[in-house]
Amino acid sequence: MQMNPCTAKHASATNIEIWGGIECTINRVNDQYFDQLDYAGHYLRDEDIELFAELGVKKIRYPLLWERHQPDQHMQIDWSHTAKRLQLLRSKNINIIAGLVHHGSGPAFVGMDDETFVQGLASYALKVAGQFPWIDHYTPVNEPLTTARFCGLYGIWYPHRSDDHGFCRILVNECRATVLAMQAIRKINPAAKLVQTEDLGRVHSTPVLQYQADFENQRRWLGFDLLAGKVTPGHALWQYLVDAGINPQELEFFVENKCAPDIMGFNHYLTSERYLDENINNYPPHTHGGNARHRYADVEAVRVGHIEPDGPYKLLKDAWNRYKIPIAVTEVHLHCTREEQMRWLSTLWQAALQLENDGIPIKAITPWAFLGAFGWNRLLTVPKGSYEPGVFDLSTGQPRATVLGKMIRSYSHNQSYTHPLISSDGWWKRDTRVIYGKNAFISSDSCSQSGQPLLIVGKSGTLANAFAKICSARGIYYEILGRPQLDVTDLLQLEKTILEKNPWAIVNTAGYVRVDDAEMESGSCFALNTHGAANLALLCNKYNIKLLTFSTDLVFNGNKSYPYTENDGKSPLNVYGRSKAFAEEKVMRLNSNALIIRTSAFFGPWDNSNFITVALNSLKQGNAFTAINDVVVSPTYVPDLVNTSLDLMIDDESGIWHLSNKAQISWSGLAFAIAERGGHNTSLILPKPLNQFKFKAKRPLYSVLSSRRGNILPTLDDALNRYFSEIAV
Repeated sequence: MQMNPCTAKHASATNIEIWGGIECTINRVNDQYFDQLDYAGHYLRDEDIELFAELGVKKIRYPLLWERHQPDQHMQIDWSHTAKRLQLLRSKNINIIAGLVHHGSGPAFVGMDDETFVQGLASYALKVAGQFPWIDHYTPVNEPLTTARFCGLYGIWYPHRSDDHGFCRILVNECRATVLAMQAIRKINPAAKLVQTEDLGRVHSTPVLQYQADFENQRRWLGFDLLAGKVTPGHALWQYLVDAGINPQELEFFVENKCAPDIMGFNHYLTSERYLDENINNYPPHTHGGNARHRYADVEAVRVGHIEPDGPYKLLKDAWNRYKIPIAVTEVHLHCTREEQMRWLSTLWQAALQLENDGIPIKAITPWAFLGAFGWNRLLTVPKGSYEPGVFDLSTGQPRATVLGKMIRSYSHNQSYTHPLISSDGWWKRDTRVIYGKNAFISSDSCSQSGQPLLIVGKSGTLANAFAKICSARGIYYEILGRPQLDVTDLLQLEKTILEKNPWAIVNTAGYVRVDDAEMESGSCFALNTHGAANLALLCNKYNIKLLTFSTDLVFNGNKSYPYTENDGKSPLNVYGRSKAFAEEKVMRLNSNALIIRTSAFFGPWDNSNFITVALNSLKQGNAFTAINDVVVSPTYVPDLVNTSLDLMIDDESGIWHLSNKAQISWSGLAFAIAERGGHNTSLILPKPLNQFKFKAKRPLYSVLSSRRGNILPTLDDALNRYFSEIAV
């Protein structure tokens, strides 16, 4: 019996291509430019191109950004670096869709809200086409309407305008610049095609605000309508543009110089559909806004219980019916856990197949943010910002392929991709999507899980229950078994259970955890920690099941004075550490695809026995708390450990990984830190050396973990902030 959780098989023939894209925004806030690819390190890695090529994409949205190449008006542009990258892509038979401005306002020598931007971009486009005459697909301005909103209506990006005139002026300038850029490009390459991108969403509302929703649903098409020469005096927004200060002669320019897209590129996100509600007291203050007539909240429609968003299939079909121009999905990305990213990519792929089946010419879908993105949680208003992985994860310092790469390769080769996690609904289809109101579209039992489970072994333990809790939140179907139902030391019972449950993966949290008792009960300790883990490795290898199991920092003797990494030699000081060290060796020998996570003493908000919770309870009661002052560790926050372990397992990583929150601190230092955070009397902390605790088992004085693969968990300080927030809730 062989079970493969991730299989690719030939699907029915499709003409839909897979394109690729890297989040490449260069935006400006006041006088500061923020460059996504600088943050991602892409400019320093030619080998990224090879990684992209291995995915099998046919085209890539690749930046030749104006701000990057010509920051000074009179400089001689150095094309050498870009030319090298483009030639590498050509050698891999990947066609280029050249992006010239991506959420940018142009170099500092132009003004986005005046003619210098228009003429300047046209001049730059001519230089690009002259240098690379073989490029035949262009996006001169990415998402002009969205960019105009952020730069001209909301005041978030430069030039920080916040009125209708600012919005309309910037949008008209972006569209005129696009027309003139394409005219310049076509002087050199008459066959060059315009791939015009824009966010595709829809606004829903209460009946009172239907007028505002109607306006915004007309406005979402305005960039396309301008380029296609559709904005004439009979257009729904003609008067709006004129009232905002746009000269009618400027609008006539578009009629006389029609530049309808050859391909309409739509970028759809789960936040793209909005909901407007005048009952602002039902929503947090940061959602409040309004117009001259009403104050209202503006929230994600997917978060409102009585609203059912249209979703990508319907929205894309509406776009086709309006323009009858071939379409592509030019950004597919979700900032979420790995299985949700898989589900979202699958959702867009299935929508594209359905559209093709309807006879609609859909050219491609584009897995976006190959290298992830920085700072979108704060709308690119601060340098770098929080990182969200994409097809590759840069958390380790170098691009690490995620499971999304396997999906893309399958789709690129006209194959379907299956995985037990894809069959479950994404969070946007589950009850957990709702923040505002009651869910009217999903019954409480409609999200019940079935199919192959993730099997969690070790039901009574803290870690097992944390996995169960987090799997529930992530929509991962699981079963959890304790020793009464499953004894990992019993190979026959274990095999019978595996055949019965048919899991796609097993998480082993079972084991002997009493470090001091293990000195007297070595037989039981080795049976559970070593032989049990080996049994699981043997059977998971036999039945092609992914295995995730855990080890400890106690495999080291503490003689180092700087952090241990995965390739440091093991020399445990106690029975427990030896049982884990032998387990590592047996597991890797029996199953080279197993994933072993070494971690340090962990703490979390869901159990009462970890060091921090015990210390806090003592301090709350005004009792003294004794803590070791000469043992240095790297404590690990359980939610971080579980979520990251799941992502690594889903990505099919293997071997030994060190996961701990970035820090090195003594136990007494940790106790002081939590006393201060909790507002407790720090004088209640009594530091003492290890030799005064009379433990039966020897401990290393230093067991801080780091990783040669990259330290991918947040800092301890960040983890403690979230721990205190969680226990407060």
